This record gives sequence, C-alpha cells and structure tokens, in this order.
Amino acid sequence: MLGRGGRAGSGRLASTALILVLLSIPGCVRRTLTINTAPAGALVYLNDEEVGHSPVTTDFLWYGDYDVVIRKEAHQTLCTHAKIKAPWYQIPPFDFFVEVLYPGTIHDVRFLSFTLEPEQLPGCEEVVERAEELRGTALADER
Repeated sequence: MLGRGGRAGSGRLASTALILVLLSIPGCVRRTLTINTAPAGALVYLNDEEVGHSPVTTDFLWYGDYDVVIRKEAHQTLCTHAKIKAPWYQIPPFDFFVEVLYPGTIHDVRFLSFTLEPEQLPGCEEVVERAEELRGTALADER
C-alpha cells in the first residue's frame, strides 16, 4: 500500500513541478516597427522621439495611434499619424495566455512606408510680392 501512495504522491509532485516550470517561463511578444521612406535617409520621429534615419527598425510597446514626423533636407517635412492595430492574440482575454502562459516568444513585425515630396521654393516674383506686403504692413504700423 505504501508503494501505491508513493507513486500517486510523486505523480502529483511531478505535475505541480511541471506547472511551476511552465509558469516560471512566461511568454513574450516582441513588437518591431520598420519605417521606410522614399528617398531613404530621412530622420524619423515617433511621438516626438527620434528613432533614426530611414530605413529604421525600432521596438514599440503598444498598439494604437502614433505621431510620425519625417524630415529630410530639400524635402517637405511630413507630419502624419500611423495606426498600428493589435493582432487577435493581443486582445483580451487571449493576451493573458500569450503574455503569461505561452512559453515561447512571438515576434510581431510591422512596416510603414512614406514618400517625401521635394521642397517647393517660391519664385522670385512671389518673394518680391511678399516683401512688399510686409513693408506695407510695417509702414502702416508706424503711422
């Protein structure tokens, strides 16, 4: 009788140990965002934080709306938003199983692409016209 009880006890002990091991190896989701621009080499900002020159890959922490600012010399600055939608496994209650119980790592890779417009410099006539308007405004303010 002692032999059977010992086996049952060791089975429960093994099951408990397996559960503890599985819970001690939490799952993980790594999220990366790659931003490409045409032309390449533009300076990229996400939510007012510089992330580098394109093409650039950076980690991101949450899904949702991001402010994107892209600057490159001789091109118009691009200020826009990008919405990154959560995949199904990051929606409650599934996220609990992926983040806590799943023993592996999931790598969520996202891509954004932007095209920059060349900077439009004003013509000589437009510059002279704007200068005359400013001079007229300044002279009117003096009177």
